[in-house]
Amino acid sequence: MTNSQFTIHNSQFYFSVVIPTYNRLDMLLRVLDALDAQVDAPPFEVIVINDGSTDDTERAVAQRKGITFRTQPNGGPGRARNHGVSLASGRFVVFTGDDTVPESRFLAEHARVHRETNDDPLAACVGYTGWPPGERVTAFMDYINDWGLQFGYRMIEHGAIVPFNFFYTSNISIDRQLLADHPFDTTFPSAAWEDIELAYRLDELGLKIHYNAHAVTRHHHPMNIDSFARRQYTVGKSGAIFYKKHPELGGFLGVHELEGRPFDDARLAKLRRKARLGERFRVLARPKVFETLMREHYLRGLRDGLSGL
Repeated sequence: MTNSQFTIHNSQFYFSVVIPTYNRLDMLLRVLDALDAQVDAPPFEVIVINDGSTDDTERAVAQRKGITFRTQPNGGPGRARNHGVSLASGRFVVFTGDDTVPESRFLAEHARVHRETNDDPLAACVGYTGWPPGERVTAFMDYINDWGLQFGYRMIEHGAIVPFNFFYTSNISIDRQLLADHPFDTTFPSAAWEDIELAYRLDELGLKIHYNAHAVTRHHHPMNIDSFARRQYTVGKSGAIFYKKHPELGGFLGVHELEGRPFDDARLAKLRRKARLGERFRVLARPKVFETLMREHYLRGLRDGLSGL
């Protein structure tokens, strides 16, 4: 796992790949196998942080050679990523998920961006995370991957420097020392906004996020209307925490939309019925219906989160 074209800075590794995991052993093993099969990658290490899994993760992964493995009490992905960074020795940290399987040139493409930016500590690389080829993908799944609810890849172009809200920890590489000096905020209770909040702080320091569409991971986590609506409610509640920390982002977080807004359960039920039809039959899919329904769930979570602060 070495490549002579890369200069290593006071470490044998150019990359430290950090993977938080929670109860996804089968998929995690596929991620690790894909990392073993990387092509033209610089020297790298793999660090897995077991965030209190109750399955067989500890026994199965701890037996694999060449992996740094630690278990911690369940504390969420931000805390797990910080733990991984504290163990890392690479020049850059690559974050990926326990359900995102990298393609063969994933690390080579991340490295290409850092090489082209002369290992600038304020240059990060975000790659493309998409659904696996051959998987049944609904119109709703396409929508959340393309237009900003989960990812927003139809909104950006390969090679562009993208805003802080495209800091996707399923597929991003960033300077290790920068992360050590500016860790994830662990007061976010769920996997929601903790990555973007960090990116906002780093953006103020001058971080530039470069999008490389050729650094690809495949997201093995199908979503449906109901599961994603629950997720959006949780994202809204975490948005209240984000707003408390950075009230200047009230517009970005949707706080101003709450002023005088009626929350109509009958309208919500009607939207849900339309969205489910679009999920089932692609010809009936209406992006505006998906957007409105999920925004409603997000704003309800934001409202409830703000009332609890």
